Amino acid sequence: MALKVKRTGVMLRPDETRVFFRPFDFMGSERLTRIVARVMGMPDREVDREYQKVIRNFVDRHMHLPRFFLRQFEEVECRLFTDAPVSDTRKLLLGAYFSQEYSLEAAALFNPSIVPHPDQSDLPPGSLRCVLSLRATGEGHLSSIVFRTVTIDADTSIKVMEPTKFVTAPTVRLDAKYEKRLFERKLVELGLLDHFAIGILDEMPETFELARLSESVERHLKRDRTLSQEKQMVANGMLSVARSNYEIEFSPEQRISERVIFPNTPAERRGIEDARFVLFTEDDGTTCYYATYTAFDGQVTLPQLLETKDFLNFKVSTLNGPEVQNKGMALFPKRVGGRYAMVGRQDGENLYLMFSDSIHFWHTRQILMRPTYPWEFVQIGNCGSPIETDAGWLVLTHGVGAMRQYAIGAILLDRHDPSLVLGRLREPLLRPSESEREGYVPNVVYSCGGLVHGEHLILPYAVSDQCSTFATVLISDLIAELLGSDNRRRS
Repeated sequence: MALKVKRTGVMLRPDETRVFFRPFDFMGSERLTRIVARVMGMPDREVDREYQKVIRNFVDRHMHLPRFFLRQFEEVECRLFTDAPVSDTRKLLLGAYFSQEYSLEAAALFNPSIVPHPDQSDLPPGSLRCVLSLRATGEGHLSSIVFRTVTIDADTSIKVMEPTKFVTAPTVRLDAKYEKRLFERKLVELGLLDHFAIGILDEMPETFELARLSESVERHLKRDRTLSQEKQMVANGMLSVARSNYEIEFSPEQRISERVIFPNTPAERRGIEDARFVLFTEDDGTTCYYATYTAFDGQVTLPQLLETKDFLNFKVSTLNGPEVQNKGMALFPKRVGGRYAMVGRQDGENLYLMFSDSIHFWHTRQILMRPTYPWEFVQIGNCGSPIETDAGWLVLTHGVGAMRQYAIGAILLDRHDPSLVLGRLREPLLRPSESEREGYVPNVVYSCGGLVHGEHLILPYAVSDQCSTFATVLISDLIAELLGSDNRRRS
């Protein structure tokens, strides 16, 4: 039978007016010092006048802007030539010169993922409140993670709450806490656990912070005057690993649409891409949201893990092991056979299945499916985390065919042994329609995760890497199609 996929017509388009403030970085310390000197040489009256201009032009566009200016002043305070007091207004103006507006979604708002919202209060019967994450791309093709609140009614009517004009980055704590055992395993993975590293780790408690690690590294470096290049590399590697793990915190007063996860470490310097969120349930019934995403530094992609219970406090950590490579890794929403499970496309072409006793370390993989049909001959991958149904694990897939056209398909895996493919669509569930072909990257439909609500699969998807929309399909029809004679056990 022909599956009836309904396009909802709900469209989320990039909005260049949604801006937030971030540091304005200058090349070279000498130039930075000259700017500080120019502002410090201004008469008090001119300082007051110029700062009032800044406030008139920008304060209505942001929350807590003066607070950010003061933080920026603290970053350049060491450039002052004397210890003479600096007025509050001059501090604020100095901070303004080292700040800038950034339009998060000026270029694109795409690759959505949807999960149930942690707050389901005050909803009509049969309704579900959700968090929609999106990849926002702005100036310089720099990507970040933004959010929207979505409500799905009992009749699958989808409403996206209008975002406010404000966007604010979180407080970032690079001095996160590290578990010594996991940190040591990561050093082993990278070939960094030598006698020098062991001497430093022996000084660390079972849980430690970056400041304590940095202090110990510096002390060991100073102690050894004949330090080899190899030991210096190990020291730099240990600190780099630590800085790739951090925590971020939003204010509860911020609506979810006002929160943005922006690149914070050298590994993320050129963007945070394609977060695949999943509501994970442990064996004891406790829940947590995880998201796998890709950090990009301009040359190398690095899979990372986000963890949160409330979308206010996030823990960011590295994914480790020989099978942590390439893009598009997606966690199952619970353990399978007592182990964590994940699907991914390690070789850039085929879809693999992985199991691990630790969510942070992945050492083995097995082939799950290869490109088989013409619409996926170039490559296949997942479109988000597997979805549990009575019939099995529903995995939304993507395939790339002729003329680099992306389409969305589906497979069904056995609930107890997901290495068994019970069914696989011969034809895509969703191809780009004629109205969806144009965009930043033409001829693409793509998703980072859907969910089942009532009798329907809710599928948010990106249109040609430009904007995002939704489609729905009866889950019973989709399962019936997957288990039909044309699709059953075709892997």
